[in-house]
Amino acid sequence: MGFSLVAFGALSLLTPLLTRLLGRRVFLVVALLPAAVFVWLLTRLPDVLAGEPLVESIPWIPALDIALSFRLDALAMLLALVVTGVGALVLAYCTWYFDDDEPALGRFAALLLAFAGVMLGLVTADDVFVLFTFWEATSVLSYLLIGHYTGRKESRGAALQALTVTTFGGLAMLVGLVLLSVEGGTTSLSELVASPVTGTAGEWGIALVLVGAISKSALVPFHFWLPAAMAAPTPVSAYLHAAAMVKAGVYLVARLAPGYADLTVWHPIVILLGGLTMLVGGWRALRQYDLKLLLAYGTVSQLGFLVLVTGFGTHDAALAGVALLLAHALFKAALFLIVGIVDHAAGTRDWRKLSGLGRRMPVIAGFAILAAASMAGVPPLLGFVAKEGVFTAFLEAATSGESAIAAWGWLALAGAFAGSVLTVAYSVRFVWGAFFTRPDVAPTPLHRPSPLIGIAPGVLAVASLVAAFAIAWIEPLLAAYADQLPGGTGYHLALWHGLEPALWLSLAVFALGALLVWGRARVARMQAALPPILDSGRGYLGIVSVVDQFAAWVTTAIQHRGLPGYLALIVLVFIGGLGFAGIVNTAWPGSVRLWDYPSQPFLAAVMAIAAVAAAVVKQRMTAVLLVSVTGYGLVLLFGMSGAPDLALTQALVETIVLVVFVLVLRRLPKQIAQRHPPVHKLVRGIIGGVAGVVMAVVGFIALGARVEPSIADGLPALAIEAHGKNIVNVMLVDIRAWDTLGEISVLVAVATGVASLLFVSGRTGGAPRLEEQPNRRDRLRPVPEPASSIRAARPSLAEVEGETDAAAEAAETRQTWLLAGRTLSPRRRSILIEVLVRLLFHPAIVVSVYLLFVGHNAPGGGFAGGLLAGLALVARYLAGGRYELGEAAPVDAGRLLGTGLLLAAGTAASSLVFGMTVFESSWFELDVPVLGTLSIGTSTLFDIGVYLVVIGLVLDILRSLGAEVDRQEEESEEEHPGFGATEHGTGQAEGAPTGEVAAASQGGGDRG
Repeated sequence: MGFSLVAFGALSLLTPLLTRLLGRRVFLVVALLPAAVFVWLLTRLPDVLAGEPLVESIPWIPALDIALSFRLDALAMLLALVVTGVGALVLAYCTWYFDDDEPALGRFAALLLAFAGVMLGLVTADDVFVLFTFWEATSVLSYLLIGHYTGRKESRGAALQALTVTTFGGLAMLVGLVLLSVEGGTTSLSELVASPVTGTAGEWGIALVLVGAISKSALVPFHFWLPAAMAAPTPVSAYLHAAAMVKAGVYLVARLAPGYADLTVWHPIVILLGGLTMLVGGWRALRQYDLKLLLAYGTVSQLGFLVLVTGFGTHDAALAGVALLLAHALFKAALFLIVGIVDHAAGTRDWRKLSGLGRRMPVIAGFAILAAASMAGVPPLLGFVAKEGVFTAFLEAATSGESAIAAWGWLALAGAFAGSVLTVAYSVRFVWGAFFTRPDVAPTPLHRPSPLIGIAPGVLAVASLVAAFAIAWIEPLLAAYADQLPGGTGYHLALWHGLEPALWLSLAVFALGALLVWGRARVARMQAALPPILDSGRGYLGIVSVVDQFAAWVTTAIQHRGLPGYLALIVLVFIGGLGFAGIVNTAWPGSVRLWDYPSQPFLAAVMAIAAVAAAVVKQRMTAVLLVSVTGYGLVLLFGMSGAPDLALTQALVETIVLVVFVLVLRRLPKQIAQRHPPVHKLVRGIIGGVAGVVMAVVGFIALGARVEPSIADGLPALAIEAHGKNIVNVMLVDIRAWDTLGEISVLVAVATGVASLLFVSGRTGGAPRLEEQPNRRDRLRPVPEPASSIRAARPSLAEVEGETDAAAEAAETRQTWLLAGRTLSPRRRSILIEVLVRLLFHPAIVVSVYLLFVGHNAPGGGFAGGLLAGLALVARYLAGGRYELGEAAPVDAGRLLGTGLLLAAGTAASSLVFGMTVFESSWFELDVPVLGTLSIGTSTLFDIGVYLVVIGLVLDILRSLGAEVDRQEEESEEEHPGFGATEHGTGQAEGAPTGEVAAASQGGGDRG
């Protein structure tokens, strides 16, 4: 099982790339994987039927007894066959459903395939927390798939609603799983079912787990999210909301029923909510004109039916329940796919506008009739076989001698009977509305799709017919699960049981359903007259509205004074909380050591003076430089304290931050608070001073707070075990790699956030390159490069005198460094910066790579190396502008960020493939002549990922705050000549490369 899940994940990652090569045909390729897994599952079927489930387990979190354990028994086999079989057909259907110009087709294919893998993991997971992980992953993937059409408000709203509801239920389920696992002493789902938890913990735990199940399977009162999710493409509705995801709750109820159906809390939730959902969904389906919404409410009704039957807790009900589960997956997925065909052909799903489709699409109409008849329970289809079994099981329970089970039996029978009547009515409504000819409606013009699009729904519809006749071969798999429950009467699934009570009930269902169809006009008027008593959708919207209003009120109350007031509130809370803790503290240090070396007080004084000065100066750039003094002072403190890694990283970070500040300050006035001078200076000064005192007291107390030996003494041994001598780097990439993975994830989020502020309509690719901007090449100034330039060339006579265009063209296009610098105006070029960049760029890149690979044993590492490479790119940008940045790094920053994060996270997952724990390191050593012994481990790959993320972050910031701001300023200057020369929009950073040196370097730079 583990290999199958890895295959799903790997192919999902490759799918976007394959889509670029294959287009829509990629769906046929990726469909081969679930089809192959389906075939593999069939090969394991004899072992499962023999009572030998396939079990796999990989240790994950041994301290919590959590393992990546999977168990393929009868119930898991049934669901796995449904997930892979229907999944393969739906993926193949997408080939002809989508057009070539479908947006984000690769992403959609990858997400749908990934969902199939996640759902397979969910139904086979034997650890409750692994199951919960897959459970929440289905919610996330469902959110992304429902919201596929990101430009549509209804798609985004439906996706968020589904995610909110199912995630809320999932969190409740997590609490229940924790209760059960703690009380049961194990996280194994099979063991918790075999030895159920009883008492108060068991009751509460199961109740909370059932909340998660009914929210995922859209039972009342959580049913409203499923019809709204019909904003998704039809393949999503057919797979997620008919065959797969919504079955997760049903699966969990069926999985837990053998152990927990006897708890007092079980039947009231399962039977009452299941029956009520069946009635509400069926009633609402009779009001729908949109074929897809009709099926959606019908799905809600059928999900209630499934929970009602599978959760009833007897052998016969369980047997009928899993048969109904299989039947529902077949007929409902087929019907959704048929709606997609109708929508493609007629351009509408409103059956009031459809007429005559049955005569012009007879094959599709035949498939629809087969599937709808199975849904209505018409013989000889699998739906009829399952519904007969349901009626028989409930009748047996109702007429048993046990009063408690008899009462629940009668109640379940009444709900199933009434719901089945509604099912017959809306099944007829669907077929009649979609395919029949109505005299009052003009024939619908058709755009006939490819005939191949009907293969998937045809296979599913015909399977409902074939399965009914092959039920004797299917029943052993269903019975293998049902045998876990008590109350078996020897009942077997069959097409014909004789003139038994269940048959008469079925005939009564058909008669009453026909009566509802005959009186449909009267039923519609009655429905319109009744108020919407159960409309949880409005309740959800009301709750969201209240939350929004409360959030707006809190925001107004807290932030009404702007950023200064908001910061003041935060600092006051800090003073109050830690100040009170400091007052009541009793662990004061016994002695005070003022300094470790004589220069420490001097550095501290300089940093303090710079901090105070930064708060009172009037110019922004001066304030930034003063703040940087405190940062570089910290570099000296780290270096003198024997922490070269921290000193190096702090120096690089401080420099990068300084550059970012400079880039941002280009768009701000030079003076701080030029138009709106600050108020309440005294109050702010007091708040700041008190906060400083509190922070000093906290630091002072922390020095005397340790009562246990430090773990630092054991770090050298751990570093040696990790094949490293640099304890700091080993901590980052090995011992605490989880922390570092979280930190670089934050860096990726920061880069994305910064870019989203500047690129309003989205940004792809890299910074602009000179060769892609012919209008910019025309502006190149043919002046001599600085004498110190690498490859410097003496200007030709034609270049100097401007006699021939060919010579000028040669001068403009020759391969040289910082060619893009000529696009800058003379006041923004500096010979000093250009010479320095020419001399230092390549050495800086080489040193950054050196720092990357020596970091495990010497000061450096991926973070420091990435920062140094980023600074080299900063220098190229400052010397030559945004086009030079494009020449220096012609790659997409997003790809660097994604590749780095994937590489770092991949080292965590790769260890699982080899049966090790997450982030467990491995090393490869090789003796190389001259170089000696080389040791490369997974921590090295992790560090390379960090290196790429940091470079991507710097590059993204440069392109956002640098190149993009330059472009906006250029456009502004072109639209408003002279605007760029004002104080507020010079298009040049304070302290940018200008001045006498730059002017001298240009000479007659504007000639020609």
